[in-house]
Amino acid sequence: MAFNKYQVIKGAVSYELANFVFNYFLLKRDAVDFMYKNNITYDNGMLGTWSDQQIPNTYSHYADQVMETLLVKMLPVMAKETGLDLVPTYSYARLYKNGDILKRHKDRPSCEISTTLNLGGDPWPIFIDGTGADTVIDEYKNIHKPNAPEGTKVLLEVGDMLVYSGCELEHWREPFEGQVCGQVFLHYNHKNGPFAEKNKFDKRPMLGLPAFAKM
Repeated sequence: MAFNKYQVIKGAVSYELANFVFNYFLLKRDAVDFMYKNNITYDNGMLGTWSDQQIPNTYSHYADQVMETLLVKMLPVMAKETGLDLVPTYSYARLYKNGDILKRHKDRPSCEISTTLNLGGDPWPIFIDGTGADTVIDEYKNIHKPNAPEGTKVLLEVGDMLVYSGCELEHWREPFEGQVCGQVFLHYNHKNGPFAEKNKFDKRPMLGLPAFAKM
């Protein structure tokens, strides 16, 4: 199958697996919150954070080991469904809360091929602009050029995954009206592309390590 900038893989993982990971991540969020508030440990990037600049005050985790395992385990599915030959770079997971917004943006070079996998919670569509236009003026202030394309609305069921060219296509989410939504982003580079070796494991010695382990 030829990959054309973006596509949805229905049932990329089973409902049971997605639900297990979702509930694992909910428990981890609550346990980490307890430890931070009671000074048992501190936010050094190992256990997740509420300080992500893109979505402040929302629990996010770079390279949780369960998510990094999914990153590798999804490679055969990606190859079968898209025909792409990929190498993993990193994973990133979030538990979105009511009122959150994912501002219109494109991804960095470690995200040539990005995915968002719906783990569970309340439904929340993602929008993607398949034209490849550059309309963002200031991502963090959510400022973009007038008459920016409206994009395509994609609503994923639990276990579904959207695969897209993260560096080429702007993507975003409107304000979240639900209570909680768990998503994990699995990022890859083309195996024979210009970033494959440079961005191997997102410049970490191995998968599963936090961002501060980058070399």
